[in-house]
Amino acid sequence: MNRRSFIKVSSVAAAGLAMTGCGPRGSRSQSGAEGQSGNTRSQSGAEGPAAHSGVAREVDAYGPLNIKEITIEVGATKPFDVMHLSDTHITLADDRNDERKMLLACRRSRYMGYGEHYLDEAIRYANERGMYMMHTGDMIDFVSEANLDVTAKHMIMADWFVAAGNHEYSKYVGEAKEDEAYKNDSREAVQGAFPNDLTFASRVINGVNFVAVDDVYYNFTRNQLEHMKKEMAKGLPVIMLCHVPLYTPEFCKVELEANDGNCAYLTGAPLEITETFDKGKTYPAGQEWRYRKVQQRADEPTLEFCAWLKEQKLLKGILCGHMHRFFEERFSPTAIQYTVGATYNGDVQVVHFK
Repeated sequence: MNRRSFIKVSSVAAAGLAMTGCGPRGSRSQSGAEGQSGNTRSQSGAEGPAAHSGVAREVDAYGPLNIKEITIEVGATKPFDVMHLSDTHITLADDRNDERKMLLACRRSRYMGYGEHYLDEAIRYANERGMYMMHTGDMIDFVSEANLDVTAKHMIMADWFVAAGNHEYSKYVGEAKEDEAYKNDSREAVQGAFPNDLTFASRVINGVNFVAVDDVYYNFTRNQLEHMKKEMAKGLPVIMLCHVPLYTPEFCKVELEANDGNCAYLTGAPLEITETFDKGKTYPAGQEWRYRKVQQRADEPTLEFCAWLKEQKLLKGILCGHMHRFFEERFSPTAIQYTVGATYNGDVQVVHFK
């Protein structure tokens, strides 16, 4: 499903809350096993990371989880498995919200209404097999008390480690410039629903250091770079989690072709590429933030972070989401970047670490 056309919201009753409901309809897409999958991603409105080709498909009925399996030889002290998800886009609202948000939930649920169902299925699958669970952003589609309540409920149902997505902080999806000031409006409430820090966090599992870094607005900070250097100094193999995939040449090419050259939705894309975005588009004065070349332009700390990361021999892989499709491509001599499809579409990947 195309990311711009996927701007819809779920309203499935949960946690005893009375929630708005306009259930999902249409057909679920199946994605390929790797690389350029059959899954197209949906698009999240003028502000967000999101324009992609494809036609929005409404969902009639859900099928089984669409599981991709990958193996990463990382030198773990003991083999273990991780269920990796991203872009669940829980889309709930209730009488604690205004009418505008209730209508938003109703619209978006038509296309993403099965996010919570597939989340439950993934948790059941992982728990039955003793897997850790990792989510790389957009657990929720927009900020609401109901979305955060349901997220918190699911966080205690499994052993989670997570990274933030841009929708974690989105209030109405596309209504305003999204930056650190915008994020701060809901940061405390959102953080309270998740088990680890959403800006930067690390966790060691069987000798493997998992590091979650916030790049939801296509940038890294120098503070994050300093924290990452400290993680590398531990001398353990590192798997990085982030929401937005980092620039790789083939993925960039695929996204540019899918979006008619208007954007690529990747963190750290070369400036000579982002300067070509927004073919012929114009926005009124005061709305310059809507240009993709503005939203996705890598600043100096971001380019420095990405260049440094490519040189780190301890980096063994990157897990990310955001694109609503499976894709994998080598990021550095020692690491492949694995992008997972959208949970609301039933796409998950099981990662075997050895």
